[in-house]
Amino acid sequence: MQKLILTLFILSNTLLAAQQQDTTYILDTENSVINWTGIYAFQFSEHSGTVQFKEGQLYTTGSTITGGEFIIDMTTIDNEDNKSGKGPVGHLKNEDFFDVAKYPEAHLKIRTIEYFENTNTHEVFADFTIKGITKSQKFYATADGTTNTLTTQFKIDRTRWGITYNNKMKDHAISDAVGFDVRLVFKQ
Repeated sequence: MQKLILTLFILSNTLLAAQQQDTTYILDTENSVINWTGIYAFQFSEHSGTVQFKEGQLYTTGSTITGGEFIIDMTTIDNEDNKSGKGPVGHLKNEDFFDVAKYPEAHLKIRTIEYFENTNTHEVFADFTIKGITKSQKFYATADGTTNTLTTQFKIDRTRWGITYNNKMKDHAISDAVGFDVRLVFKQ
């Protein structure tokens, strides 16, 4: 009888450990994208476009997201105007803004994440590194386990990362807020 109880105890612990197994999901960089929007402070005008991921991973324990790390390829900043030879992309890539020759990558590392089941929302606190400057950033994300996606929308204050135009008057004409609409797709 003791052997049976011991066997059942070991079996149940093994099953519990298997259910709580750590999993790393690899980002599908071809199907994941960051859409960005920057607006003028005193005009009804904006610029928007995309930037691509270089790589990324999302970590889970069981069905709970526990962290993640993502590398953004800043050299891929683009928008529709740029494709037709117009728009701000060249300027965004130079020293006035992102200085992609010196800082070709941005990094986001999830530090803590809390799941709210009633709204299917994750509150995320991450370290966001742009131009070699790391700042804490909070945002909310929604995960979909059936499509292996994570989506979020948030804004940053570009001045926290030293993303400022070298002309004070022109810098004040640009909103400090930059919006991001992010769709992360993970490989099965």
